[in-house]
Order: sequence, then C-alpha cells, then structure tokens
Amino acid sequence: MDETFQTYLNRVARLTLPATYKSQLQHIQESPKFKPLPDGSRQPVPFPGYSVVTPPWEEESENSAFYTPLQVLQKKLLQELDPGLIVLVPPESFHLTLADLIWDSAFRDRESQNPKFEEQLQVRIEESFQQYQKLLSSGNPICWQLLGIMVRPRAIAVCLAPQDEDSYKRMLDFRRSIYQSSGLIALGIEQQYHFTAHITLGYFGEISPELDRDRLADTLSKLSQEALEEESAPLCVRRVELRKFDDMVRYYRKPDWPILEF
Repeated sequence: MDETFQTYLNRVARLTLPATYKSQLQHIQESPKFKPLPDGSRQPVPFPGYSVVTPPWEEESENSAFYTPLQVLQKKLLQELDPGLIVLVPPESFHLTLADLIWDSAFRDRESQNPKFEEQLQVRIEESFQQYQKLLSSGNPICWQLLGIMVRPRAIAVCLAPQDEDSYKRMLDFRRSIYQSSGLIALGIEQQYHFTAHITLGYFGEISPELDRDRLADTLSKLSQEALEEESAPLCVRRVELRKFDDMVRYYRKPDWPILEF
C-alpha cells in the first residue's frame, strides 16, 4: 500500500485544487463524532482507540510556529463558513498522526474479547519502536510542509508534504515497523488506507439542504491560498508516542507508554 515519493506528492497536491473541493463537497456528511446539544453547540461523542502521534500542541511548543497560523485559519473558517457547518477541534489538540492503530467498534470488540489487549498493544508498539530505532540513520527530525486545505467526507483539514524524499522514506520505514509487525498483526492491527499526512481543523456539523457548495469551494480555495502566502514554518517530527483517545478532542498517554525520538 506504500506509494513512491512522487506518487504521494501528486496525489496530495490534487487534494488542494479548487476542482477537487467542488467534487468532494458534493459528498460531505455530518460527522457522527459530535452530537448537537439543545443550545446549538456540539459535544464529542465516545470514539475510543489508539494511534501513534506527535505530542499534541499543548504538550509540545517546538512546533508553535507551524500550529499558530492553523489556529488563525480555524478562526477564519468559523467566520466565513455557514453557522454550524463546522465544529472546530481544540487547537491545543493539534497533532500529526503517523499510524492509526484501532478505533471505535473494532477497539471495543478487541477489548471485550481480550482483557489484556491494551497491555499487549503497548508491548508490541514498544517492540516496533525499538526495531525502527535500530534503522535510524540520523538523529534529524522529519519535517513536513503545508500544502493547503483538504476536504474529507466528514472533516476539513490541512494536508502536508514531506520536506524531501529522505523524510518520506524514513516515514515509510517507520510505518512498516508497525504495520508489518507480526505481533501487531496478531492483535488485529492493520494498515487500512494510504497515508495522507494532515492536521484536522474541524468536523462537519449541520449541512443545510441550501448549502451553496460552489461558494464554499471558492471560500476554501481563497483561505488555502492565503495560508500558503504567509511565511509558514515546517512541522518537524522529533518525537512520536503511543496515545489513547476517548473522543476526537483529547489524546493522552501514561508516563511508561512507548515513545520514539528521531
């Protein structure tokens, strides 16, 4: 399921094109990860699981120059999109997911069938981290550049491109150390889709039947271009961690859970 560096660049670049926005916006859906409240706001619903991610912004200040403009972009989305269309994620939870592991019903099923599932998952991820550590050819971070806004079926995000081909190769090697681990495969962990580096800005809320999708596509194109025109620092991955989530707004870990430093 791995792509070459050039194939990845070509694919994600297309995700930021105005024509792609127009196409994708025909198929957007209200996210089931948030539910409406009587006051018109929305709250996250339970959606438990595990991922391998960079430390969330609230716990890692070294990438503030990258995340701060994304917080500004979030505010512009709230101002310019129809009221209630987007539910923003807390900016302090901004992070880059390197490997989705297990979530929602699959996680609940494994947990009910195997009381030691979480403990075993932590051990297997630690083994994968140690395996990859032996392959590390340098102590340099893996840096990513902003490509622009992307529309997903239930969310709006920004997508990223690796700073160079070596960064991309190192990321693939890291992901293989997880998804090709026999121990993790035995636990039911598998790669389910192509990797698209992104930071989620918000999820779709109420989608009005009168939503002007063409105008929305134009607005997203404008905001994406504005974000690119600003001086943007790269997002540099220096540390990745096994994190648990109970919903889509908070990612946490215990002190003894696996970490890997690049």
